[in-house]
Parts: sequence; C-alpha cells; structure tokens
Amino acid sequence: MPYVEGQTIHDADSHIMEMPESVHPYVDPKFRAAFIDKTRSKDGLLERFAKAAALHEDPEFMAGAAANIMLRKNHEALGAFRSSDRGAALDQLGFASQLVFTTACLSNFGLEQRGEVELALEGARAHNRMMTEFCSVDRRLLATGYVPLIDRQRAPEIAREALALGAKALMVPSRHPPGFSPSHRELDPLWALAQEAGVPILFHVGGEEKMHRDYLENGLPFVKDFHGGDENFTSLTFMAIPLSVWQTLSALVIDGVFDRFPRLKFGAIELGASWLPSLMKFLDSGCAAFGKEERLLKLSGTPSEILRRQLRVTPYPHEDVAWIMANSGEEMVLFSSDFPHVEGGRNPLKRFNDSLAGASEAAKRAFYRDNFIDLMGAGLAPELHDVQVRAAA
Repeated sequence: MPYVEGQTIHDADSHIMEMPESVHPYVDPKFRAAFIDKTRSKDGLLERFAKAAALHEDPEFMAGAAANIMLRKNHEALGAFRSSDRGAALDQLGFASQLVFTTACLSNFGLEQRGEVELALEGARAHNRMMTEFCSVDRRLLATGYVPLIDRQRAPEIAREALALGAKALMVPSRHPPGFSPSHRELDPLWALAQEAGVPILFHVGGEEKMHRDYLENGLPFVKDFHGGDENFTSLTFMAIPLSVWQTLSALVIDGVFDRFPRLKFGAIELGASWLPSLMKFLDSGCAAFGKEERLLKLSGTPSEILRRQLRVTPYPHEDVAWIMANSGEEMVLFSSDFPHVEGGRNPLKRFNDSLAGASEAAKRAFYRDNFIDLMGAGLAPELHDVQVRAAA
C-alpha cells in the first residue's frame, strides 16, 4: 500500500544519497585528479557506506523495502543511491512527482568559497551529469541542475547544458557569490534563459552561509547534531539557515531582478518558511522608509506583492503551515518529504495534515498540488500534474 493514496501530492524536496566518490566519473578527465584532491572524503566514510550498500544486495533486507518505505532512512532507503530502485520507491511513496536534489554536492564542496573557480564550474557540470542520468529512469523524477554564480559569463552556459541534459529546475546558492551580489546585471542572461525555458530557480539548504563557528565557543560541552557529528545542524546553527536567502531575495527584489523577469519563479527548498511573513513585512517596511530611491520607484508593486507572485517555499514538518499561509499567502507554500533524509521524519504527511486541519480544501490542494505545478512550469509535463492522469496515460 503506497504512503499516499487517492490524492495528488507533488514532493518538492527529495534526495539521492551518493556514495563517496559517486560524482568522480562524471568529472571531465582533464580536471578529475585536481577535483579529487580538493574534495577528498573524510576518513571512515567509504567503509561505513560500503556496509550500507551491501544491505541492498541482501534479498531478505530488500524484501522489506516496500513495507519500510518511510521508516528506512539515508542509505538504507529504497532508491537512495541505486537509480534502478528509485521508480519502485516512488511507486511506494505515491507522489505524483519528486524534485530530486543531491546530498553530497549541495555546497559544491566549498570550492566557490575557496576561490577554486574552474573546479567549482567543473564540479557543477559533473553534478548535473550525475543527477540527470540518475533521474532519467523515470520521468516523475525531476532532476535539479546546479549553476554556480561565481563566473557571471559562464553561468548561462552551465545552465543551458544542464537543461539540455534533462534538468527540470536550476539550483543556485542562496549565499552571495564571492565579490558581488546575486542581483548583478551581468547575471541577467541566466535569469532570461530560465524564464524562456519555463523552469524555476531554486535555493536549497546547504548553499547558505553557515553560522560563524565563534558562536559555538560558549564554554560548554560541544553539541553534536542528530547524526552524531558536526556536519549538520543543532538548535543553534539551525537559526542561521534562512539568513542568506533572506538577503539574496531582498537584493533580487529591490534591484529589480524579479521585475525584469516577471514570469520567472523562484523556490526556497528545505530552508523552512516561518521567516517568510517577516521577510515580506520587513521588505515592505524598508521600501516604504527608503521610498525615494530610484530603484524602488520602478518596482511593479510592493515587495510582498512581488514575492507572492514569484516565490514558493517549503515549510518544515514542525512548522505551523496554516499560520504561514495566513500571513504570507496560500499560493506560496509547498509540500516536501525530504526523502530519504532522516530530517524529513517518518510521517511528514500526518504532520502537515495536522497543521492544516483548519485550512480550506482549496488551501490544502494548493499546498499539495497547485503551487508545485505553478512553480515548476514547463519543468513538469502536463500529464504528470495528476496521479490519475499519469496512471491512465
């Protein structure tokens, strides 16, 4: 029995769980040695992931995959790293489609921040080859391509290549590129390309500026994350997640990018959403205070109206979705499972349903279906809009 039945739900956030070095074969041979040298896996990862991979060769373990579709997490989940299993996983999940993101490459290995421009660009291209090949097994799997903004002239070239490979959305970092704003006019060809193709620009957790480590030096014992290490988030470092996208969205609105490309949709994925009403209100307030600035006089509406027109976000399961909707807009929020990450929980559908208990049927339909279709545009084939239509095709 699928996790979702009798309802069309699109999943705006899922992942593959690459094995260490999975991306290496996709790197241009001219850059491969240097890329491997700069992105070496941490000690112990190969052995740990080899054990997880061995489970998927065990018939007894695989016999329980369907029954445990929402219980097994990370590398133990069905279709986590074997593309041949991902369609079966989606059948068991019951989602009409899934946006699929990387796990290991979300920060592009820090290459951009370290000034490794060529390797950053080649890493992105390798990521895009890997993601589109993985998702090619099932058209319900919507591959995301990554576009570094560090080279303004080559960003459109990388985006064009990703779309030609089969990417259905383009991910960019939510932090600013080194040395300039994401609203720089020389990036306009990138936004124009995405608008013309009818695909969204996405921000995803992992592409943000992390909380400065000085905040962790508090004279108390070090706090590990829920994976048992320091690679992810704790209650404190979690607080910095929306800061970069807050600033980037503000720059894109105030500097006119949204208005120059009014048909281009943006999505903030796995970045939470409780910050959204505050951003909209704060932007409106700030623009009212500095209303005589020439760039503000040219805006097509208030910043909140512009964001409502073009931005969509995914709340976490623990957030109050009804409150976010009421204070931002029913058209702005999307369902996501985070499959197969442990952070998504074992029953996100129940948590979201509980949060939306008092919402209208139209609001629920918008959350689970309509807003995703609006975000994806040409990236989602019309025959995939509804589960019933897909099954009959």
